[in-house]
Amino acid sequence: MLTTRFTETFGIEYPLVQGGMQWVGRAELVAAVANAGALGFLTALTQPTPEALVKEIGRCRDLTDKPFGVNLTILPAIIPPPYEEYRQAIIESGIKVVETAGSNPADHLPAFHAAGIKVVHKCTSVRHAVKAQHLGVDAVSIDGFECAGHPGEDDIPGLVLIPAAADRLTVPILASGGIADARGLVAALALGADGINMGTRFLCTTEAPVHERVKRQIVANTERDTELIFRPLRNTARVASNGVSRRVVEILDAGGQFDDVRDLVAGARGRKVFEEGDLEAGIWSSGAVQGIIHDIPTVADLVTRIVTEAAALIESRLAAIVAAGQAPGRTAVTEGAGR
Repeated sequence: MLTTRFTETFGIEYPLVQGGMQWVGRAELVAAVANAGALGFLTALTQPTPEALVKEIGRCRDLTDKPFGVNLTILPAIIPPPYEEYRQAIIESGIKVVETAGSNPADHLPAFHAAGIKVVHKCTSVRHAVKAQHLGVDAVSIDGFECAGHPGEDDIPGLVLIPAAADRLTVPILASGGIADARGLVAALALGADGINMGTRFLCTTEAPVHERVKRQIVANTERDTELIFRPLRNTARVASNGVSRRVVEILDAGGQFDDVRDLVAGARGRKVFEEGDLEAGIWSSGAVQGIIHDIPTVADLVTRIVTEAAALIESRLAAIVAAGQAPGRTAVTEGAGR
């Protein structure tokens, strides 16, 4: 059911991916995703040291015998993490799939490929996706403007970005941003993607290791309840709307600089939101897709629902529209109008 180039290349059952999420990509969520037939990624930098990452990989293997991967996000920092040590920990642990994000992955690709590891690189623009393909990545995850976290500075939504990428790439493509259900999966496949990468939707599941109040807030929020912070700094990030994120926008729009909001956006404060459920403790990532998230299912129920409903959409509703369009005197457009 729903076999694509991505499922065949990466050895998974369904074309669904849970991408890396800081503080969230831990063993209990990733193993649940793997056991459901999808592909989940531990987030390397959620672990305080490479040694801790090795232990988390081991904990995930205790919970699943299915394939899973590790996300390595590469970002500029005054004191950067020991990326080479994290990379070596991933290799020595026998991981076979890595998701890279942030900066150019070129420095890491030779070592990963030498170890037989396939690399999915997350991009927010077609030009960066083409560059990643040229560097030799095995697949690309393309993030539309709707996504949580960093959507880039081009403001191109998925409905345009996904087919634009499909026109230029030959490696498998994951569509990311604004997808939470079967409709998003079918749309992504129609636009030329080979699967979908979901963050906020997996954040709002039973197994996600975040406080229940965070999950209930995602369900309560609408598609309008996010803020784009750091826009004046050209480092845009989409986060849930709360008093802290609105204050950050206000300060920067008034001409403030990063030092003026540094304390407000500290990672420790965001971690407190997820761990303690204090929704005003700091900023926390959530995509516009929260507006179509209405429940907190188990991962297994979510994956089953998406692939089952996607198959039904393709085989029944869409097939019926095509059949209606072929009938004498009838058109798919007129038959489908108003639905």
